[in-house]
Amino acid sequence: MSAPLAKTEGGNSAFHNFNNDFAHIADPNERRRLALAEIDKAPFGWYHVRACIVAGIGFFTDSYDIFAVGLLTTMLGIVYWPKSKGAMPTDSDTAIKVATSAGTVVGQLGFGALADIVGRKRMYGLELIVIIFATLAQALTSNSYSINIVGVIIFWRVLMGIGIGGDYPLSSIITSEFATTKWRGAMMGAVFAMQGFGQLTAAIVMIIVTAGFKDSLKSAKSYATCQGVCGIAVDKMWRILVGFGAVPACIALYYRLTIPETPRYTFDVARDVEKAADDVTAYKAGKSEGSPDEITRVQGRIAGEEKLTIPKASFKDFTSYYSQWKNGKVLLGTAGSWFFLDVAFYGISLNNPVILSTIGFSGGSNVWQILHNTAVGNLIIVLAGAIPGYWVTVATVDILGRKTIQLGGFAILTILFCIFGLGYNHISNHGLFAIYVLIQFFCNFGPNATTFIVPGECFPTRYRSTSHGISAASGKIGAIIAQSAIAPLRIRGEKAGATGRAAAPWLNHVMQIFALFMLLGIFTTLCIPETARKTLEELNGEEDTHVEEIAPATKAEVEDKE
Repeated sequence: MSAPLAKTEGGNSAFHNFNNDFAHIADPNERRRLALAEIDKAPFGWYHVRACIVAGIGFFTDSYDIFAVGLLTTMLGIVYWPKSKGAMPTDSDTAIKVATSAGTVVGQLGFGALADIVGRKRMYGLELIVIIFATLAQALTSNSYSINIVGVIIFWRVLMGIGIGGDYPLSSIITSEFATTKWRGAMMGAVFAMQGFGQLTAAIVMIIVTAGFKDSLKSAKSYATCQGVCGIAVDKMWRILVGFGAVPACIALYYRLTIPETPRYTFDVARDVEKAADDVTAYKAGKSEGSPDEITRVQGRIAGEEKLTIPKASFKDFTSYYSQWKNGKVLLGTAGSWFFLDVAFYGISLNNPVILSTIGFSGGSNVWQILHNTAVGNLIIVLAGAIPGYWVTVATVDILGRKTIQLGGFAILTILFCIFGLGYNHISNHGLFAIYVLIQFFCNFGPNATTFIVPGECFPTRYRSTSHGISAASGKIGAIIAQSAIAPLRIRGEKAGATGRAAAPWLNHVMQIFALFMLLGIFTTLCIPETARKTLEELNGEEDTHVEEIAPATKAEVEDKE
Protein backbone atom coordinates (compact mmCIF):
# COMPACT_ATOMS: atom_id res chain seq x y z
CA MET A 1 0.00 0.00 0.00
CA SER A 2 1.13 3.53 -0.66
CA ALA A 3 1.75 6.11 2.01
CA PRO A 4 -1.39 7.90 3.17
CA LEU A 5 -2.24 11.16 1.47
CA ALA A 6 -1.39 14.27 3.44
CA LYS A 7 -4.31 15.85 5.24
CA THR A 8 -5.30 19.22 3.78
CA GLU A 9 -7.44 21.99 5.13
CA GLY A 10 -11.05 20.89 5.31
CA GLY A 11 -10.28 17.18 5.44
CA ASN A 12 -9.86 14.72 8.26
CA SER A 13 -7.87 11.52 8.62
CA ALA A 14 -10.52 9.58 6.68
CA PHE A 15 -11.45 12.05 3.92
CA HIS A 16 -8.81 14.07 2.07
CA ASN A 17 -9.89 17.46 0.67
CA PHE A 18 -8.71 17.28 -2.94
CA ASN A 19 -10.38 20.58 -3.79
CA ASN A 20 -7.88 22.57 -1.71
CA ASP A 21 -4.93 20.97 -3.51
CA PHE A 22 -5.78 23.06 -6.57
CA ALA A 23 -7.21 26.19 -4.95
CA HIS A 24 -4.48 28.31 -6.56
CA ILE A 25 -5.81 27.60 -10.08
CA ALA A 26 -8.26 30.22 -11.31
CA ASP A 27 -10.01 28.41 -14.17
CA PRO A 28 -12.92 26.29 -12.79
CA ASN A 29 -12.73 23.68 -15.57
CA GLU A 30 -8.98 23.28 -15.13
CA ARG A 31 -9.34 22.96 -11.36
CA ARG A 32 -12.10 20.41 -11.82
CA ARG A 33 -10.08 18.29 -14.24
CA LEU A 34 -7.03 18.23 -12.00
CA ALA A 35 -8.96 17.44 -8.82
CA LEU A 36 -10.95 14.60 -10.40
CA ALA A 37 -7.85 13.14 -12.09
CA GLU A 38 -6.08 13.18 -8.72
CA ILE A 39 -8.92 11.21 -7.14
CA ASP A 40 -9.35 8.74 -9.98
CA LYS A 41 -5.64 7.88 -10.33
CA ALA A 42 -4.66 7.94 -6.65
CA PRO A 43 -2.88 4.70 -5.62
CA PHE A 44 -4.75 2.65 -3.08
CA GLY A 45 -3.59 3.41 0.48
CA TRP A 46 -4.60 3.53 4.11
CA TYR A 47 -6.51 6.72 3.34
CA HIS A 48 -8.99 4.65 1.34
CA VAL A 49 -9.21 2.03 4.09
CA ARG A 50 -10.08 4.69 6.67
CA ALA A 51 -12.72 6.16 4.37
CA CYS A 52 -14.32 2.72 3.95
CA ILE A 53 -14.35 2.14 7.70
CA VAL A 54 -16.00 5.50 8.48
CA ALA A 55 -18.70 4.97 5.85
CA GLY A 56 -18.99 1.26 6.68
CA ILE A 57 -19.67 1.74 10.39
CA GLY A 58 -23.01 3.24 9.41
CA PHE A 59 -23.91 0.08 7.51
CA PHE A 60 -22.67 -2.01 10.41
CA THR A 61 -25.19 -0.17 12.60
CA ASP A 62 -27.93 -0.35 9.96
CA SER A 63 -27.56 -4.09 9.56
CA TYR A 64 -27.38 -4.71 13.29
CA ASP A 65 -30.59 -2.76 13.87
CA ILE A 66 -32.46 -4.24 10.90
CA PHE A 67 -31.59 -7.91 11.28
CA ALA A 68 -31.77 -8.02 15.07
CA VAL A 69 -35.53 -7.55 14.67
CA GLY A 70 -36.11 -11.31 14.29
CA LEU A 71 -34.59 -11.88 17.73
CA LEU A 72 -36.37 -8.78 19.07
CA THR A 73 -39.89 -9.92 18.14
CA THR A 74 -39.19 -13.38 19.56
CA MET A 75 -38.28 -11.89 22.94
CA LEU A 76 -41.13 -9.36 22.89
CA GLY A 77 -43.52 -12.25 22.40
CA ILE A 78 -42.13 -14.02 25.47
CA VAL A 79 -42.44 -10.91 27.68
CA TYR A 80 -45.69 -9.32 26.53
CA TRP A 81 -47.77 -12.27 25.26
CA PRO A 82 -47.55 -14.91 28.02
CA LYS A 83 -51.21 -15.85 27.46
CA SER A 84 -50.43 -16.66 23.81
CA LYS A 85 -47.75 -19.17 24.83
CA GLY A 86 -45.06 -16.53 24.45
CA ALA A 87 -45.70 -15.98 20.75
CA MET A 88 -46.33 -12.53 19.34
CA PRO A 89 -49.38 -12.34 17.05
CA THR A 90 -48.41 -12.62 13.40
CA ASP A 91 -49.85 -9.21 12.50
CA SER A 92 -47.87 -7.49 15.30
CA ASP A 93 -44.70 -9.34 14.30
CA THR A 94 -45.17 -8.28 10.69
CA ALA A 95 -45.95 -4.66 11.63
CA ILE A 96 -42.74 -4.28 13.64
CA LYS A 97 -40.63 -5.76 10.84
CA VAL A 98 -42.31 -3.65 8.16
CA ALA A 99 -41.98 -0.46 10.24
CA THR A 100 -38.23 -0.18 9.70
CA SER A 101 -38.54 -0.71 5.95
CA ALA A 102 -41.31 1.90 5.74
CA GLY A 103 -39.13 4.47 7.49
CA THR A 104 -36.18 3.46 5.32
CA VAL A 105 -38.12 4.30 2.15
CA VAL A 106 -38.78 7.81 3.46
CA GLY A 107 -35.12 8.24 4.47
CA GLN A 108 -33.76 7.00 1.16
CA LEU A 109 -35.93 9.31 -0.90
CA GLY A 110 -35.64 12.30 1.45
CA PHE A 111 -31.94 12.19 2.29
CA GLY A 112 -31.14 11.16 -1.28
CA ALA A 113 -32.79 14.25 -2.73
CA LEU A 114 -31.43 16.58 -0.04
CA ALA A 115 -27.85 15.40 -0.62
CA ASP A 116 -28.18 16.56 -4.24
CA ILE A 117 -29.87 19.82 -3.27
CA VAL A 118 -27.90 21.05 -0.24
CA GLY A 119 -24.79 18.87 -0.45
CA ARG A 120 -23.37 15.63 0.86
CA LYS A 121 -21.43 17.31 3.68
CA ARG A 122 -24.47 18.98 5.21
CA MET A 123 -26.48 15.77 5.33
CA TYR A 124 -23.79 13.26 6.27
CA GLY A 125 -23.93 12.54 9.99
CA LEU A 126 -27.49 13.75 10.46
CA GLU A 127 -28.85 10.35 9.54
CA LEU A 128 -26.54 8.78 12.14
CA ILE A 129 -27.86 11.14 14.82
CA VAL A 130 -31.41 10.04 13.98
CA ILE A 131 -30.37 6.37 14.25
CA ILE A 132 -28.66 6.89 17.62
CA PHE A 133 -31.60 8.78 19.12
CA ALA A 134 -34.24 6.32 17.87
CA THR A 135 -32.20 3.29 18.93
CA LEU A 136 -31.75 4.49 22.51
CA ALA A 137 -35.41 5.56 22.75
CA GLN A 138 -36.50 2.14 21.48
CA ALA A 139 -34.40 0.38 24.12
CA LEU A 140 -36.15 2.39 26.85
CA THR A 141 -39.66 1.74 25.55
CA SER A 142 -42.23 0.03 27.75
CA ASN A 143 -45.86 -0.98 27.85
CA SER A 144 -48.55 1.12 29.58
CA TYR A 145 -52.30 1.24 30.13
CA SER A 146 -52.78 3.86 27.43
CA ILE A 147 -50.52 2.52 24.69
CA ASN A 148 -49.44 -0.90 23.50
CA ILE A 149 -45.76 -1.80 23.34
CA VAL A 150 -46.13 -2.66 19.64
CA GLY A 151 -47.29 0.86 18.78
CA VAL A 152 -44.36 2.49 20.58
CA ILE A 153 -41.80 0.11 19.06
CA ILE A 154 -43.25 0.75 15.60
CA PHE A 155 -42.99 4.54 16.09
CA TRP A 156 -39.31 4.41 17.04
CA ARG A 157 -38.44 1.85 14.37
CA VAL A 158 -40.01 4.03 11.68
CA LEU A 159 -37.89 6.95 12.90
CA MET A 160 -34.81 4.73 13.07
CA GLY A 161 -35.61 3.52 9.55
CA ILE A 162 -35.55 7.10 8.25
CA GLY A 163 -31.99 7.44 9.53
CA ILE A 164 -31.00 4.06 8.14
CA GLY A 165 -32.52 5.00 4.78
CA GLY A 166 -30.44 8.16 4.63
CA ASP A 167 -27.26 6.14 5.07
CA TYR A 168 -27.77 4.21 1.83
CA PRO A 169 -27.41 7.00 -0.77
CA LEU A 170 -25.03 9.13 1.33
CA SER A 171 -22.46 6.44 2.12
CA SER A 172 -22.61 5.03 -1.40
CA ILE A 173 -22.10 8.25 -3.31
CA ILE A 174 -19.56 9.76 -0.90
CA THR A 175 -17.47 6.60 -1.17
CA SER A 176 -17.78 6.51 -4.97
CA GLU A 177 -16.95 10.20 -5.37
CA PHE A 178 -13.81 9.89 -3.23
CA ALA A 179 -12.72 6.47 -4.58
CA THR A 180 -10.00 5.67 -7.07
CA THR A 181 -11.39 4.37 -10.37
CA LYS A 182 -9.40 1.13 -10.28
CA TRP A 183 -10.74 -0.02 -6.89
CA ARG A 184 -14.02 1.91 -6.62
CA GLY A 185 -16.14 -1.25 -6.67
CA ALA A 186 -14.04 -2.89 -3.95
CA MET A 187 -14.27 0.22 -1.77
CA MET A 188 -18.04 0.48 -2.14
CA GLY A 189 -18.38 -3.27 -1.67
CA ALA A 190 -16.30 -3.10 1.53
CA VAL A 191 -18.59 -0.38 2.90
CA PHE A 192 -21.65 -2.51 2.18
CA ALA A 193 -19.93 -5.66 3.48
CA MET A 194 -19.99 -4.15 6.96
CA GLN A 195 -23.61 -5.31 6.97
CA GLY A 196 -22.29 -8.84 7.44
CA PHE A 197 -20.38 -7.82 10.56
CA GLY A 198 -23.51 -6.07 11.83
CA GLN A 199 -25.48 -9.31 11.50
CA LEU A 200 -22.61 -11.24 13.11
CA THR A 201 -22.44 -8.84 16.05
CA ALA A 202 -26.20 -9.11 16.64
CA ALA A 203 -25.84 -12.89 16.92
CA ILE A 204 -22.79 -12.57 19.21
CA VAL A 205 -24.52 -10.04 21.49
CA MET A 206 -27.52 -12.39 21.69
CA ILE A 207 -25.25 -15.29 22.69
CA ILE A 208 -23.58 -13.13 25.35
CA VAL A 209 -26.83 -11.89 26.91
CA THR A 210 -28.32 -15.39 26.95
CA ALA A 211 -25.19 -16.58 28.76
CA GLY A 212 -25.50 -13.70 31.21
CA PHE A 213 -29.07 -14.63 32.13
CA LYS A 214 -28.59 -18.39 31.79
CA ASP A 215 -29.79 -19.37 35.25
CA SER A 216 -32.98 -17.29 34.99
CA LEU A 217 -33.77 -18.62 31.52
CA LYS A 218 -33.27 -22.22 32.59
CA SER A 219 -36.08 -21.81 35.11
CA ALA A 220 -38.65 -22.10 32.28
CA LYS A 221 -39.11 -25.07 29.97
CA SER A 222 -40.77 -23.12 27.15
CA TYR A 223 -41.74 -19.61 26.03
CA ALA A 224 -45.24 -20.20 27.44
CA THR A 225 -43.90 -20.69 30.98
CA CYS A 226 -41.23 -17.98 30.87
CA GLN A 227 -42.61 -15.66 33.55
CA GLY A 228 -41.27 -14.27 36.82
CA VAL A 229 -37.44 -14.16 36.84
CA CYS A 230 -37.35 -15.65 33.34
CA GLY A 231 -39.66 -12.95 31.93
CA ILE A 232 -37.66 -10.19 33.64
CA ALA A 233 -34.43 -11.60 32.20
CA VAL A 234 -35.82 -11.65 28.65
CA ASP A 235 -37.15 -8.09 29.09
CA LYS A 236 -33.63 -6.93 29.98
CA MET A 237 -32.11 -8.96 27.15
CA TRP A 238 -34.03 -7.36 24.30
CA ARG A 239 -33.25 -3.87 25.63
CA ILE A 240 -29.52 -4.64 25.76
CA LEU A 241 -29.66 -6.18 22.28
CA VAL A 242 -31.36 -3.13 20.77
CA GLY A 243 -29.46 -0.47 22.74
CA PHE A 244 -26.03 -1.82 21.77
CA GLY A 245 -26.74 -0.76 18.19
CA ALA A 246 -26.09 2.88 19.13
CA VAL A 247 -22.49 2.24 20.23
CA PRO A 248 -20.73 1.93 16.83
CA ALA A 249 -22.78 4.83 15.46
CA CYS A 250 -21.42 7.14 18.15
CA ILE A 251 -17.85 6.17 17.20
CA ALA A 252 -18.26 7.23 13.55
CA LEU A 253 -20.26 10.39 14.20
CA TYR A 254 -17.31 12.82 14.48
CA TYR A 255 -15.75 11.75 11.18
CA ARG A 256 -19.05 12.02 9.37
CA LEU A 257 -19.79 15.51 10.65
CA THR A 258 -16.33 16.80 9.70
CA ILE A 259 -15.89 15.49 6.16
CA PRO A 260 -15.18 17.97 3.37
CA GLU A 261 -17.68 18.35 0.56
CA THR A 262 -16.92 16.01 -2.31
CA PRO A 263 -15.06 17.79 -5.15
CA ARG A 264 -17.55 16.49 -7.70
CA TYR A 265 -20.46 18.12 -5.86
CA THR A 266 -18.50 21.36 -5.34
CA PHE A 267 -17.77 21.69 -9.03
CA ASP A 268 -20.78 20.13 -10.74
CA VAL A 269 -23.63 21.25 -8.49
CA ALA A 270 -22.66 23.93 -5.96
CA ARG A 271 -20.35 25.91 -8.28
CA ASP A 272 -19.34 27.92 -5.22
CA VAL A 273 -15.75 26.95 -4.45
CA GLU A 274 -15.00 30.05 -2.35
CA LYS A 275 -17.92 29.43 0.01
CA ALA A 276 -17.05 25.73 0.36
CA ALA A 277 -13.43 26.49 1.26
CA ASP A 278 -14.46 29.19 3.77
CA ASP A 279 -16.98 26.85 5.41
CA VAL A 280 -14.12 24.45 6.09
CA THR A 281 -12.02 27.20 7.67
CA ALA A 282 -14.99 28.27 9.79
CA TYR A 283 -15.53 24.70 10.97
CA LYS A 284 -11.92 24.51 12.18
CA ALA A 285 -12.47 27.77 14.04
CA GLY A 286 -15.57 26.34 15.76
CA LYS A 287 -18.16 28.30 13.72
CA SER A 288 -21.23 26.83 12.05
CA GLU A 289 -20.48 28.28 8.60
CA GLY A 290 -18.07 30.56 6.81
CA SER A 291 -18.48 34.20 5.80
CA PRO A 292 -16.33 34.69 2.70
CA ASP A 293 -15.71 38.05 1.15
CA GLU A 294 -18.85 38.63 -0.92
CA ILE A 295 -16.99 40.19 -3.86
CA THR A 296 -14.61 37.24 -4.13
CA ARG A 297 -17.48 34.82 -3.71
CA VAL A 298 -19.58 36.48 -6.42
CA GLN A 299 -16.62 36.57 -8.78
CA GLY A 300 -16.02 32.87 -8.22
CA ARG A 301 -19.65 31.98 -8.81
CA ILE A 302 -19.84 34.09 -11.95
CA ALA A 303 -16.73 32.37 -13.30
CA GLY A 304 -18.25 28.99 -12.51
CA GLU A 305 -21.57 29.85 -14.16
CA GLU A 306 -19.84 31.14 -17.29
CA LYS A 307 -17.07 28.59 -17.73
CA LEU A 308 -18.21 25.26 -16.28
CA THR A 309 -19.72 23.13 -19.04
CA ILE A 310 -21.54 20.68 -16.74
CA PRO A 311 -25.37 20.99 -16.98
CA LYS A 312 -27.10 22.60 -14.01
CA ALA A 313 -29.50 20.58 -11.89
CA SER A 314 -33.20 21.44 -12.20
CA PHE A 315 -36.49 19.63 -12.30
CA LYS A 316 -36.74 20.30 -16.03
CA ASP A 317 -33.28 18.90 -16.64
CA PHE A 318 -34.06 15.91 -14.39
CA THR A 319 -37.18 14.98 -16.37
CA SER A 320 -35.39 15.64 -19.65
CA TYR A 321 -32.45 13.46 -18.66
CA TYR A 322 -34.54 10.47 -17.58
CA SER A 323 -37.04 10.81 -20.42
CA GLN A 324 -34.27 9.58 -22.70
CA TRP A 325 -34.47 5.78 -22.86
CA LYS A 326 -30.70 5.31 -22.59
CA ASN A 327 -30.84 7.04 -19.17
CA GLY A 328 -34.29 5.94 -18.05
CA LYS A 329 -33.56 2.26 -18.63
CA VAL A 330 -30.55 2.46 -16.31
CA LEU A 331 -32.75 3.78 -13.48
CA LEU A 332 -35.30 1.09 -14.32
CA GLY A 333 -32.55 -1.51 -14.15
CA THR A 334 -31.10 -0.38 -10.82
CA ALA A 335 -34.50 0.16 -9.16
CA GLY A 336 -36.08 -3.00 -10.60
CA SER A 337 -33.15 -5.24 -9.70
CA TRP A 338 -33.08 -3.94 -6.13
CA PHE A 339 -36.85 -4.43 -5.83
CA PHE A 340 -36.78 -8.05 -6.97
CA LEU A 341 -33.75 -8.88 -4.81
CA ASP A 342 -35.14 -7.41 -1.60
CA VAL A 343 -38.44 -9.27 -1.91
CA ALA A 344 -36.54 -12.51 -1.32
CA PHE A 345 -33.58 -11.23 0.71
CA TYR A 346 -35.64 -9.53 3.40
CA GLY A 347 -38.34 -12.15 3.17
CA ILE A 348 -35.87 -14.73 4.48
CA SER A 349 -33.33 -12.67 6.44
CA LEU A 350 -35.83 -10.98 8.76
CA ASN A 351 -37.34 -14.37 9.49
CA ASN A 352 -34.16 -16.31 10.26
CA PRO A 353 -35.42 -17.47 13.69
CA VAL A 354 -38.70 -18.67 12.16
CA ILE A 355 -36.99 -20.56 9.34
CA LEU A 356 -34.38 -22.05 11.71
CA SER A 357 -37.18 -23.25 13.97
CA THR A 358 -39.12 -24.70 11.06
CA ILE A 359 -36.19 -26.78 9.79
CA GLY A 360 -35.25 -27.91 13.30
CA PHE A 361 -32.27 -25.75 14.23
CA SER A 362 -33.51 -23.80 17.27
CA GLY A 363 -35.08 -26.30 19.66
CA GLY A 364 -34.20 -27.06 23.26
CA SER A 365 -35.45 -28.35 26.61
CA ASN A 366 -35.63 -24.88 28.21
CA VAL A 367 -35.79 -21.21 27.21
CA TRP A 368 -32.04 -20.74 27.50
CA GLN A 369 -31.33 -23.57 25.06
CA ILE A 370 -33.97 -22.37 22.61
CA LEU A 371 -32.71 -18.75 22.53
CA HIS A 372 -29.06 -19.83 22.57
CA ASN A 373 -29.56 -22.26 19.68
CA THR A 374 -31.44 -19.63 17.71
CA ALA A 375 -28.54 -17.18 18.16
CA VAL A 376 -26.00 -19.86 17.23
CA GLY A 377 -28.02 -20.74 14.13
CA ASN A 378 -27.95 -17.08 13.08
CA LEU A 379 -24.21 -17.01 13.76
CA ILE A 380 -23.58 -20.03 11.55
CA ILE A 381 -25.65 -18.58 8.71
CA VAL A 382 -23.75 -15.30 8.83
CA LEU A 383 -20.28 -16.88 9.11
CA ALA A 384 -20.89 -19.57 6.51
CA GLY A 385 -23.01 -17.61 4.05
CA ALA A 386 -23.34 -13.87 4.43
CA ILE A 387 -19.83 -12.69 5.36
CA PRO A 388 -17.96 -14.90 2.83
CA GLY A 389 -20.42 -13.75 0.15
CA TYR A 390 -19.81 -10.06 0.88
CA TRP A 391 -16.02 -10.36 0.82
CA VAL A 392 -15.85 -12.56 -2.27
CA THR A 393 -17.72 -9.70 -3.95
CA VAL A 394 -15.17 -7.17 -2.64
CA ALA A 395 -12.33 -9.31 -4.00
CA THR A 396 -13.83 -9.87 -7.46
CA VAL A 397 -16.16 -6.97 -8.27
CA ASP A 398 -13.48 -4.92 -10.06
CA ILE A 399 -12.21 -8.00 -11.90
CA LEU A 400 -15.37 -9.87 -12.91
CA GLY A 401 -17.50 -6.74 -13.14
CA ARG A 402 -20.74 -5.72 -11.44
CA LYS A 403 -23.08 -6.92 -14.16
CA THR A 404 -21.52 -10.39 -14.38
CA ILE A 405 -21.79 -10.93 -10.62
CA GLN A 406 -25.38 -9.68 -10.52
CA LEU A 407 -26.54 -11.81 -13.43
CA GLY A 408 -24.81 -14.90 -12.06
CA GLY A 409 -26.21 -14.26 -8.58
CA PHE A 410 -29.79 -13.95 -9.76
CA ALA A 411 -29.48 -17.10 -11.89
CA ILE A 412 -28.00 -19.23 -9.08
CA LEU A 413 -30.54 -17.89 -6.55
CA THR A 414 -33.38 -18.84 -8.90
CA ILE A 415 -32.10 -22.41 -8.92
CA LEU A 416 -31.50 -22.57 -5.13
CA PHE A 417 -34.95 -21.24 -4.25
CA CYS A 418 -36.50 -23.75 -6.65
CA ILE A 419 -34.57 -26.60 -5.02
CA PHE A 420 -35.60 -25.44 -1.54
CA GLY A 421 -39.24 -25.04 -2.52
CA LEU A 422 -39.69 -28.10 -4.70
CA GLY A 423 -37.63 -30.39 -2.49
CA TYR A 424 -38.93 -29.05 0.82
CA ASN A 425 -40.78 -32.22 1.78
CA HIS A 426 -38.05 -34.57 0.56
CA ILE A 427 -34.81 -33.00 1.81
CA SER A 428 -33.53 -33.49 5.36
CA ASN A 429 -33.21 -30.63 7.85
CA HIS A 430 -29.45 -30.57 7.37
CA GLY A 431 -29.91 -30.43 3.62
CA LEU A 432 -32.35 -27.53 3.85
CA PHE A 433 -29.97 -25.72 6.21
CA ALA A 434 -27.11 -26.15 3.71
CA ILE A 435 -29.27 -24.76 0.89
CA TYR A 436 -30.29 -21.85 3.09
CA VAL A 437 -26.64 -21.02 3.79
CA LEU A 438 -25.91 -21.12 0.03
CA ILE A 439 -28.82 -18.75 -0.58
CA GLN A 440 -27.30 -16.29 1.89
CA PHE A 441 -23.90 -16.65 0.20
CA PHE A 442 -25.14 -15.98 -3.33
CA CYS A 443 -27.37 -13.13 -2.22
CA ASN A 444 -24.25 -11.35 -1.03
CA PHE A 445 -21.87 -12.63 -3.70
CA GLY A 446 -24.44 -11.37 -6.12
CA PRO A 447 -27.25 -8.82 -6.34
CA ASN A 448 -27.39 -7.74 -2.69
CA ALA A 449 -23.95 -6.10 -3.07
CA THR A 450 -24.10 -4.99 -6.71
CA THR A 451 -27.52 -3.34 -6.42
CA PHE A 452 -25.88 -1.04 -3.84
CA ILE A 453 -22.73 -0.37 -5.88
CA VAL A 454 -24.05 0.33 -9.38
CA PRO A 455 -26.50 3.19 -8.54
CA GLY A 456 -23.65 5.03 -6.83
CA GLU A 457 -21.66 5.04 -10.08
CA CYS A 458 -23.81 5.20 -13.21
CA PHE A 459 -25.70 8.49 -12.69
CA PRO A 460 -24.47 12.10 -13.10
CA THR A 461 -23.26 13.93 -10.00
CA ARG A 462 -26.20 16.32 -9.96
CA TYR A 463 -28.70 13.42 -9.64
CA ARG A 464 -26.51 10.62 -8.26
CA SER A 465 -27.84 10.71 -4.70
CA THR A 466 -31.48 11.11 -5.74
CA SER A 467 -31.21 8.24 -8.21
CA HIS A 468 -29.52 6.00 -5.67
CA GLY A 469 -32.25 6.87 -3.18
CA ILE A 470 -34.97 5.97 -5.69
CA SER A 471 -33.26 2.65 -6.44
CA ALA A 472 -32.78 1.81 -2.76
CA ALA A 473 -36.36 2.82 -1.92
CA SER A 474 -37.61 0.46 -4.61
CA GLY A 475 -35.76 -2.31 -2.82
CA LYS A 476 -37.36 -1.49 0.52
CA ILE A 477 -40.80 -1.42 -1.10
CA GLY A 478 -40.00 -4.96 -2.17
CA ALA A 479 -39.03 -5.77 1.42
CA ILE A 480 -42.36 -4.39 2.64
CA ILE A 481 -44.26 -6.54 0.15
CA ALA A 482 -42.25 -9.58 1.22
CA GLN A 483 -42.99 -9.00 4.91
CA SER A 484 -46.61 -7.96 4.68
CA ALA A 485 -47.92 -10.10 1.82
CA ILE A 486 -45.60 -13.02 1.07
CA ALA A 487 -43.82 -14.11 4.28
CA PRO A 488 -47.08 -14.48 6.29
CA LEU A 489 -48.22 -17.07 3.73
CA ARG A 490 -45.81 -19.54 5.35
CA ILE A 491 -48.37 -20.32 8.10
CA ARG A 492 -51.27 -20.86 5.69
CA GLY A 493 -53.02 -24.09 6.67
CA GLU A 494 -51.19 -24.30 10.01
CA LYS A 495 -52.80 -26.52 12.63
CA ALA A 496 -52.95 -25.50 16.28
CA GLY A 497 -50.03 -26.74 18.32
CA ALA A 498 -48.01 -27.79 15.28
CA THR A 499 -44.22 -27.66 15.47
CA GLY A 500 -41.35 -27.96 13.02
CA ARG A 501 -42.27 -27.99 9.33
CA ALA A 502 -45.93 -28.44 10.19
CA ALA A 503 -45.85 -24.97 11.81
CA ALA A 504 -45.11 -23.42 8.41
CA PRO A 505 -46.77 -25.73 5.87
CA TRP A 506 -46.61 -23.14 3.08
CA LEU A 507 -42.91 -22.25 3.45
CA ASN A 508 -42.09 -24.28 0.36
CA HIS A 509 -44.50 -22.24 -1.76
CA VAL A 510 -43.08 -19.00 -0.33
CA MET A 511 -39.63 -20.10 -1.50
CA GLN A 512 -41.03 -20.85 -4.95
CA ILE A 513 -42.48 -17.33 -5.12
CA PHE A 514 -39.06 -15.95 -4.22
CA ALA A 515 -37.57 -18.00 -7.07
CA LEU A 516 -39.87 -16.18 -9.52
CA PHE A 517 -38.64 -12.79 -8.28
CA MET A 518 -35.01 -13.89 -8.71
CA LEU A 519 -35.81 -14.89 -12.30
CA LEU A 520 -37.31 -11.47 -13.00
CA GLY A 521 -34.16 -9.86 -11.59
CA ILE A 522 -32.15 -11.36 -14.45
CA PHE A 523 -34.10 -9.27 -16.98
CA THR A 524 -33.77 -5.96 -15.10
CA THR A 525 -30.03 -6.56 -14.77
CA LEU A 526 -29.78 -6.44 -18.57
CA CYS A 527 -30.73 -2.74 -18.39
CA ILE A 528 -27.70 -1.67 -16.33
CA PRO A 529 -24.26 -0.82 -17.77
CA GLU A 530 -20.98 -2.40 -16.71
CA THR A 531 -19.33 0.22 -14.49
CA ALA A 532 -16.03 -1.46 -13.61
CA ARG A 533 -12.80 0.47 -14.30
CA LYS A 534 -14.59 3.48 -15.80
CA THR A 535 -14.56 6.99 -14.34
CA LEU A 536 -17.83 8.41 -13.08
CA GLU A 537 -17.68 11.00 -15.84
CA GLU A 538 -17.33 8.32 -18.54
CA LEU A 539 -20.35 6.49 -17.15
CA ASN A 540 -22.66 9.49 -17.36
CA GLY A 541 -21.41 10.77 -20.72
CA GLU A 542 -19.18 13.61 -19.48
CA GLU A 543 -15.83 12.02 -20.27
CA ASP A 544 -14.81 14.89 -22.53
CA THR A 545 -14.82 17.24 -19.54
CA HIS A 546 -12.42 15.05 -17.56
CA VAL A 547 -8.89 14.80 -18.95
CA GLU A 548 -7.06 12.31 -16.76
CA GLU A 549 -3.63 12.72 -18.36
CA ILE A 550 -3.18 16.36 -17.37
CA ALA A 551 -0.29 16.61 -14.93
CA PRO A 552 -1.09 18.58 -11.77
CA ALA A 553 0.23 22.08 -12.12
CA THR A 554 2.20 23.49 -9.21
CA LYS A 555 1.52 26.83 -7.63
CA ALA A 556 4.89 28.10 -8.85
CA GLU A 557 4.05 27.16 -12.47
CA VAL A 558 0.78 29.08 -12.28
CA GLU A 559 2.54 32.13 -10.85
CA ASP A 560 5.18 31.95 -13.63
CA LYS A 561 2.43 31.94 -16.26
CA GLU A 562 0.84 34.97 -14.65
